[in-house]
Amino acid sequence: MPKHLLTALFLLAAPLASAQTAKPAATAQAPAADSPTVVLHTSQGDITMQLFADKSPKSVANFLRYVHEGFYAGTVFHRAIPGYLIQGGLYTKDLQPRRTHSPVPSEADNGLSNLRGTVAVARGADPNSGTSQFFINLVDDRRLDYVGNQSGLTWGYTVFGKVVKGMDVVDKIAALPTRGQGPFAADVPNPPVIIESVNVEGEAVPAAPAAGNDSHKSP
Repeated sequence: MPKHLLTALFLLAAPLASAQTAKPAATAQAPAADSPTVVLHTSQGDITMQLFADKSPKSVANFLRYVHEGFYAGTVFHRAIPGYLIQGGLYTKDLQPRRTHSPVPSEADNGLSNLRGTVAVARGADPNSGTSQFFINLVDDRRLDYVGNQSGLTWGYTVFGKVVKGMDVVDKIAALPTRGQGPFAADVPNPPVIIESVNVEGEAVPAAPAAGNDSHKSP
């Protein structure tokens, strides 16, 4: 594995240590009975994603909880690495992390692969440390798949959805110039890519969270 890609892998959620709790949630909302579709309205265009509630029920329920709370409104895609992924779902445009719920247990062993256009849970070294962050794969990258429970690296990353419309927007985001900013040494899109709102298709756009929801700490 090229050294820079290995480094990028470990960087997927490295700054999350100050924004997450250490243990997975004891309970989670019941997952949707079908595979819902959500729309990310971003400053670069819309991205429509189908969620795999049958294969990743806990991860989908976790993601939908944040969607219904309006959590993602005003957050950004803070990492864009051409030929690898784009990542977002925690930081505001000032790169301040929002307060998150307890982590969700990993479902990376669900048989789904990190192929181009799939959406996966971003996490730290602990496989069970994912909260609100997600990434979209720009290429087929099976190195991110589950291969065993020996370590955080072999656990891989939980795929819980795929882009069904707007992959051109994803590619446009990945092609933007990047810079170092805030807690990140590099890979922050410039100009910022803001997630203006997220809603489940057929449902109203939820209200954005109050400004006081931005915090370095988890409840």
